[in-house]
Amino acid sequence: MSFKSLELDEKIASNIKRAGYETPTPIQAAAIPKALAGNDILGIAETGTGKTAAYVLPILQRLLEGPRNKVRALIVAPTRELAEQIHESIKGLSRKTGLRSMTIYGGVGFNPQIDKLRRGFEIVVSCPGRLLDHAGRGTIDLSGVEVLVLDEADRMFDMGFLPEVRRITALLPATRQTLLFSATMPEEVRHLSSEVLTAPQIVKVSRRAMADTVRHSLFPVEKSKKGALLLELLATTETNSVLIFTRTKHLAKRIAEKLAKNGHKATSLQGNLSQNRRQAAMKGFKDGTYTILVATDIAARGIDISTVSHVINYDMPKTVEDYTHRTGRTGRARRSGDAFSMVTGEDRAVVRKIEKIMNARIERRAVEGLTVNNAA
Repeated sequence: MSFKSLELDEKIASNIKRAGYETPTPIQAAAIPKALAGNDILGIAETGTGKTAAYVLPILQRLLEGPRNKVRALIVAPTRELAEQIHESIKGLSRKTGLRSMTIYGGVGFNPQIDKLRRGFEIVVSCPGRLLDHAGRGTIDLSGVEVLVLDEADRMFDMGFLPEVRRITALLPATRQTLLFSATMPEEVRHLSSEVLTAPQIVKVSRRAMADTVRHSLFPVEKSKKGALLLELLATTETNSVLIFTRTKHLAKRIAEKLAKNGHKATSLQGNLSQNRRQAAMKGFKDGTYTILVATDIAARGIDISTVSHVINYDMPKTVEDYTHRTGRTGRARRSGDAFSMVTGEDRAVVRKIEKIMNARIERRAVEGLTVNNAA
């Protein structure tokens, strides 16, 4: 299949070419024709598969006809970073169509968002909480929404947003097209999909393989020695940009502060930061002001930086999917990368699952005086 065969408007087709897209990815090839036909879609696909364009292109094609200056498409995302990423994608693909997109999320001023809404935008990309604030104050009119997209529904479940999502869907016209995308399908997301989708077309892209450009290493360690091991690894490893993952936002902040005190150009990306500080952390990591970014899984959604040379799992993730997602942040753009994981005895089960998927035993590495022999 080619993009040309989709028979999209020539302005959209020109933007696709300008964005450098040559042929549709599997999720795009499967979802776009069904979405253009007006079907509800249940898309099972991870970040990095091209799913954003899989729903943005049909939305733009649909909205070219019909009224302007009112909200006709609503995209709900779990994090501010993902909302901005989607918004940037829409801006690029909607050039010269006259269609306009805006973001709505917390952590920034309320009134500038009200001013924008008064000016009239056809597409709103929003996080659940702030959207409901606007709806409650009567500062957004959702009565004209024709298309609803729920992106990364499993992450919204992880973050406790499903009650808010249900409240949002209750505010929308019953007759609409709904597209729900999720990397995984926990039972709660299945329930949600059965509530909000009508006779959906199911589109599934198989699990993304772990990048073969990434070298994986495990460092068995006692919890109390993780901090010292991290400092030693950073001191003895030649790195470019390093992304460190922790399980909690408090730990992310604490580690970044400790690294900065030890002379490293480090910052953290976690939920307690204001939007301005989050954007400053991201910008600083991209432009080299910071060479180390310490983040939680949720905060790191949307990070796409090709120069990350090392991913360090200070805390192991709970699932194989999260491990794949984390380690896929390095080894991009045909570069090689390294994934270092600090593992304790409690990580044995997830290590076994990861090795089963990889069909290989991950190398265990030792650092004298810091690692142990029997943790994983």
